[in-house]
Amino acid sequence: MSETNQEYIVISGARENNLKNVSLRIPKRKITIFTGVSGSGKSSIVFDTIASESQRLLNENFSMFVRNFLPRFPQPDADAIENLSMAVIVDQKRLGGGSHSTMGTITDISPILRLLFSRVGQPFVGPSNMFSFNDPQGMCLECNGLGRRLGVDMSKSIDMTKSLNEGAILLPDYKVNSMDWNIIVESGFFDLDKKLSDYSEEELEQLLYGKARKVQMQFGGKAINITVEGVIEKFTNKYIKQDVKTKSERTQQAVAPFISEGACSSCRGARLSQAALHCKINGLNIAEMSSLEVGQLIRVIREVDDPIAAPVAKSLTERLQHLVDIGLDYLTLDRETDTLSGGESQRVKMVKHLSGSLVDVTYIFDEPSVGLHPRDVHQLNELLQKLRDKGNTVLVVEHDPDVIKVADHIVDVGPHAGGRGGNIVFEGSYPGLLASGTLTGNHMKRPLELKQDSRQPSGKLAIKDATLHNLHKVSVDIPTGVLTVVTGVAGSGKSTLINEVFLSQHPDAIVIDQSAVGVSTRSNPATYTGIMDDVRKAFASANKVNQGLFSFNSKGACENCQGLGVVYTDLAYLDSVKLPCEVCEGKRFKEEVLTYKLDGKSIAEVLEMTVEQALEFFQLKEVVRKLQALSDVGLNYITLGQPLSTLSGGECQRIKLASELHKNGSIYVMDEPTTGLHMSDIGHLLEIMNRLVDTGNTVIVIEHNLEVISHADWIIDMGPDGGSKGGQVVFEGTPTQIIHSEKSITGKYLK
Repeated sequence: MSETNQEYIVISGARENNLKNVSLRIPKRKITIFTGVSGSGKSSIVFDTIASESQRLLNENFSMFVRNFLPRFPQPDADAIENLSMAVIVDQKRLGGGSHSTMGTITDISPILRLLFSRVGQPFVGPSNMFSFNDPQGMCLECNGLGRRLGVDMSKSIDMTKSLNEGAILLPDYKVNSMDWNIIVESGFFDLDKKLSDYSEEELEQLLYGKARKVQMQFGGKAINITVEGVIEKFTNKYIKQDVKTKSERTQQAVAPFISEGACSSCRGARLSQAALHCKINGLNIAEMSSLEVGQLIRVIREVDDPIAAPVAKSLTERLQHLVDIGLDYLTLDRETDTLSGGESQRVKMVKHLSGSLVDVTYIFDEPSVGLHPRDVHQLNELLQKLRDKGNTVLVVEHDPDVIKVADHIVDVGPHAGGRGGNIVFEGSYPGLLASGTLTGNHMKRPLELKQDSRQPSGKLAIKDATLHNLHKVSVDIPTGVLTVVTGVAGSGKSTLINEVFLSQHPDAIVIDQSAVGVSTRSNPATYTGIMDDVRKAFASANKVNQGLFSFNSKGACENCQGLGVVYTDLAYLDSVKLPCEVCEGKRFKEEVLTYKLDGKSIAEVLEMTVEQALEFFQLKEVVRKLQALSDVGLNYITLGQPLSTLSGGECQRIKLASELHKNGSIYVMDEPTTGLHMSDIGHLLEIMNRLVDTGNTVIVIEHNLEVISHADWIIDMGPDGGSKGGQVVFEGTPTQIIHSEKSITGKYLK
């Protein structure tokens, strides 16, 4: 397309959040990448201005009635936004969906597989819904299509090394000499002094699973008919078949330890009816196919040679190939969506859009490289280019230098975060960025330096023969008192090894991940870190009044808006409108509270301060320490009163890190802490990690970022690949050794 025909999305005078009257021309049908430090205003341009307005305009096309059911988008604060097209946002929100939502259902691949079975599966079962575990016709009726059922945990309920007299039955109702125990004894069926391990199969079956029957017994000289049933049978009928939640809390607590969730005995976890499971193609049923890794499944589908199946098989392999192309070949179709990481969720959503046929759409990506090993970033880049070449505009917010390289156009926002950001510091090509002298440009040019002298560990924490998920009997020692980085491609088993196996053995470790810290609009950095308590005390003692006055969740709340700062007005079938409260003008406090000052500032003015400003203002030792921690993790720019629900995943992780920094002698586990961090902030993060190690802590980091890997004292590289081709330790050692390792993919990229 010649330059003269180039169309642009034009933004004039954008002022959302910290944007300072930003005007921009973004080329359409090209890849434009937005860079800059976190908090500089990238998201304010891309999400709060462009995406929000696109969605608002799209929704305007619907009737009032329909709009009532759609999310509401306010008009962004800007003079003009022109030439928008429909926006598709591919973010990192985890895919929820509970146990009925799997990778196959969310990508729409399962319905095609069901169609294939209904056409050519033998013996013939019926239409495709007979193969769906969400359909009453296809689901296993024992477990309602969940594949799992509650059952008795035998290892905790029965001690096979003891006799009945020695208390072999550990369940709550069967203490020796209790009523239920006596019924078993009086029935006369069992030898009370024989160890259960010496019982014959029939005797054991009768003791544990015997069906209810009436037996005549002598009680107090009278013959009475009493119902006797197997111990496990009775417990199951009483506490599992009837919902245990209907029992008293005390009973629930007493029985909970003996109940565990296991695979359904009828479908063995496959979720489907027996008829569906008997129907096979080339020897495999639909559940077996769904449990194959996508890479293997493609090969199986290609072998289906029935002409009736040809069009369906072609459509299936196309979609599966998209998953392989984006580096998700290690996932299975029956994987539940709520077990996918943020990065995996985002890539699954991308696949959905790739198989669509919409063109001239604006695709908006939020850090698509998160959770990707450097090896897989080029696959991501090819995907972005495919979307562009179909005639779409691709906008990406990104920190990864390897993704930034493929941009047709780059917008660098800055120069710093918060109030010191919100300007465009560079627009243009990649070579132009390198020469621009901006923070991003300068950091892109810096060479990697490998750590030469590694610290010596003070001891070790052993993991022995771990076999969870895809781990192949992994035994590995994690050194203590040093910085260990666990790396490897996506799906290689890093998270399983650390977040599941290691943490189950060391539950006291401090975990700093990216899950949200607070969803309420009433919690903010000041309340979360505990600064607010000290601030309230200081205000109360300076003004000799009750400290509850200085909380907008308590006595100090403005009565008009209940301390929310905004009032929602419901206009019947129109959008409800969120307006600043006219009584407190959004300050959240009663008027009298604002007359009390601390060093000349009211409580509302203190909450409007950024961390950086608050550090200059406060002298209180405890407050300064907590503020300093927030500053150290690169959150200088957030205000003390900003609702936590507005923080990104990376910001949530850093605020957790800040509030855990002062503990000593502990184990810290961090899961991709560089998420959302600009290259210039990674240095700060490494300083914090090193400081933690220097004060006697053990720090374990799961990370793909090459700069963090190059600064490790010890590297554990998982692999060699993802899924069944992973789950082994490929390399253990220092950064200077890994670059000579033949097997390590990470080593190649570090080199």
